[in-house]
Amino acid sequence: MRTLLATLLLCGSVIAPALAPALAEEAPTRIGTVDTTFRLLGRNDRIVVDRYDDPRVDGVSCYISRAETGGVKGSFGLATDPNRFSIACRATGPVTIRGKLPDNEVVFNERMSALFKEVRISRLYDAQKQVLVYLVWSTISLGAGGSAFNSVTAVPLTK
Repeated sequence: MRTLLATLLLCGSVIAPALAPALAEEAPTRIGTVDTTFRLLGRNDRIVVDRYDDPRVDGVSCYISRAETGGVKGSFGLATDPNRFSIACRATGPVTIRGKLPDNEVVFNERMSALFKEVRISRLYDAQKQVLVYLVWSTISLGAGGSAFNSVTAVPLTK
């Protein structure tokens, strides 16, 4: 039993620091909400707009709009929100890249349900055109085709 406990503690002390950068990801900033459907019980259905600042590219902010289900289930975080969202990323200051960027990187990840659904933002780099492309997508699709819902935007790198 002591050996198992010692192994778990050792693994935790080795793995936890490696996960620290991923866990230190800054939470989005809520810009605002718009009610869309009245619900007699619980909060209304709504569209929320959040801002995510790129952690490795100074001066780039992404604005995501997405639907949130209201009612009693939505008020307690038990409802599954629809896979409907939009993204717009803009240069909000001088664009400065910190270090070398990979060609494809998930820069934000937010859980949207208690079990499986997550919304992710990936940053792709188009070196030929000198553009950062941001793609928002969900890990669960509701269609029979199996492809994830998504939306794309781009931020040019000025020279």
